[in-house]
Amino acid sequence: MLQPAAQTSNSLKVVTAIVEPSLASTAPGQQFQFERHGYFVADRVDHVQGAKPVFNLAVGLKDSWAK
Repeated sequence: MLQPAAQTSNSLKVVTAIVEPSLASTAPGQQFQFERHGYFVADRVDHVQGAKPVFNLAVGLKDSWAK
C-alpha cells in the first residue's frame, strides 16, 4: 500500500538551482529533463510565468556510478 507523500520521509526537498532564464516563462505542467538529475514538471500551483520557477521531480535517474 502506498503512503501519502506527507507521511513518507524525504517527501519534500527544496533545492535552489540556476536554470536558463527562459524556464521562468514556461507554462505550468510543462515537462523537462535536467541533465543528470531526472525528469521534472513545472508546478501547477506555485510556478507562475515570469516569476521564480518551481519544478517538481517526476522521475529520478538511476545512479549506478561507482556502485
